[in-house]
Amino acid sequence: MNFTTADLCDEFEALVKIAEPLFRDYGQLKSFYGEIATVKVFEDNVLVRKTLETEGRKRVLVVDGGAALKVALVGDQLAKIGHKNGWAGILVNGCIRDSVEIAKIRIGLKALNTVPKKSIKKGLGEVDVPVEFAGLVFNPGDYLYADLDGIIVSEKNLLKS
Repeated sequence: MNFTTADLCDEFEALVKIAEPLFRDYGQLKSFYGEIATVKVFEDNVLVRKTLETEGRKRVLVVDGGAALKVALVGDQLAKIGHKNGWAGILVNGCIRDSVEIAKIRIGLKALNTVPKKSIKKGLGEVDVPVEFAGLVFNPGDYLYADLDGIIVSEKNLLKS
């Protein structure tokens, strides 16, 4: 379904919240949306992988990595897993790696930046909890819409037929 965040902001001004413009685009899809699922981690991507290994159902995984810039929380292998399992996109409050390969994968992916170092693997963190960054609270079950102009969030699906 075609949409722009600008048009959604105009049409549903009272229903949307706008994320601070902190993120860069890395995935092949520059426009994506879906119901939010969340993971909260710090320099550890085990729960990110476990979540992307589940059925995506065109959802968007919002990863709160605490804005850490020392390690990558998503690389090309996790992006491929997300695409294969039907995830619409991934938003990372942190870094990714393998950006050249990720640009070839049919998934939306926004992150703060890139860094080549992989994450630790302890499995620490939380899943399906509200996370807060970029001036917003991302609640599981809300909807995220992203394109080259930015990211907006709504409690309701604004694109229902």
